Order: sequence, then C-alpha cells, then structure tokens
Amino acid sequence: MIGLLKDYVKSRLLDNDLMISGTSNEKELREYLRDLFPVATDKKLIRLGGPADGGYLVPDDLDGCVGCFSPGVYNVSDFELGLARRGIPCFLADFSVDAPAIQNDLLDFEKKFLGNENNAKFMTLQNWMSRKGPQTGDLILQMDIEGGEYEVLIETSSEYLNRFRIMIIEFHSLDRLLNPIGLKLIGAVFKKITKHFDVVHIHPNNYFKPIEYRDLKVPPIMEFSFLRKDRVSRRTPARRFPHDLDRRNVANRDDVALPNCWFTPE
Repeated sequence: MIGLLKDYVKSRLLDNDLMISGTSNEKELREYLRDLFPVATDKKLIRLGGPADGGYLVPDDLDGCVGCFSPGVYNVSDFELGLARRGIPCFLADFSVDAPAIQNDLLDFEKKFLGNENNAKFMTLQNWMSRKGPQTGDLILQMDIEGGEYEVLIETSSEYLNRFRIMIIEFHSLDRLLNPIGLKLIGAVFKKITKHFDVVHIHPNNYFKPIEYRDLKVPPIMEFSFLRKDRVSRRTPARRFPHDLDRRNVANRDDVALPNCWFTPE
C-alpha cells in the first residue's frame, strides 16, 4: 500500500546501482515479456474495491469460489469487503497492523506476515491455507506484500497454487528484469505461474515512472490479474490499455499507461 511504499522507495534508491550494473539481453527480455502478454477471455473484467489503491480488476468468474486469501492488509480492505458482500469469506494477514480497517463476519484476520518460514512473525502460504479456509473448492488470492511475493510464490507448491482460480498479485522491483540475474529469478516465478494461469490484465502502479532501456519500458511496480487456464474457453490478445475500469493508485500523480512492449498494440 502507499504508506509502505515510502520505505520501499528508500530501498530502491540504495539498490539502483545494483540494478544497472549489468543489463539483460534485449532480445531475451522481449521474448520473456511476450510470454506475459495479457489475453482477453470469455470472462469479462470487473473492478472490486475502491477507486484507487486497493481496487483491482478481476475476471467475472467469482461464482463458486469458496474463499479468498489476502496477505498485506495495511489500512485498506475494500477489495475483501466486496467479496464478503458476495458471500465469499476472506482470510487476511498482516503483522504491521492489529486488525483490518473494516469489520465483517466474513473477514478473518491473522497478525502475521507471509513468508517462507513459520514462526511468531511469519507463516507460509501453505501453512495458512492448511489451517484456514475450505479444504476443497476454488479460492482467490490477492497479494500485496511489498516484494515478499517472490519467495512466497517460489516456496508454495503448484498443488497449492492451483487451488486458486483467480490471483491478483502486485509485483515489486520489476525493473530488476533489466539485470540478467533479476531476469532469471523473476522469470522463474512467472514461468511457474503461467504454466497453469493466463495473464488477463496488467496495471502499472503510478507511484513510480517506468525505467527505460533502449526501446523497452519497465514499470517497477505492477498489478497482475491471473485466471487459471482451465476456466478459459476462449482467449485473444488484449490490445487496449489502460482498461476503462483502471484507476490511478495515487490520485495526484500522473498516470502510467502499460508500455507497448508488455502487450500487442492494435
């Protein structure tokens, strides 16, 4: 969330020299991005949550989902409230707050961060899922954990990830794709996801401007919406960005449109 981004900005400034110390092969990076091009499916996109940060575009395929896991609460719970109003229970977690901003009988809160170990402060996604929520049926994942998403996704088995029908994940430090090591590590995470999920939407967070390298532009933070492939009966390239339902994460900053290198323009 925006409040936590202040600390993130400091870390990005310190890490900038590391990012530019070596640059990825442009051809390899373009091929990598091509595998992430969003597709339009037979499930139209709808917006859940507020008009700014905390609101996301999701495929209209929520019927039958039995729960949502949402790590990274901070002080906004509009997305989870929208699901609760549809009768979908939500499991929230964040060690940095004592309770979610909104109270609802369908919201269950745990004061822990998501990570790659289980202790008094952290828990793994698999541990959390095994203890809370229905053990059968399709789930939703909405994750914004300020850079911790990579270790969580690598640590979580595909068996558990495939429990999710829909995933909305805010990815941080995407400018590390411009570094060969970053491209390899971040690429491994996306390769794991896209084996079973289609990218159905990408929205840049306008807190940062895109990092430019030759003809490529990489927004450092972007929200990705995924839909499990077995839920898709028709897919075509998504060609129009921003989507009509997209909104600025930060209202008083210039909007950041998804650069053309991330999709196939009309």
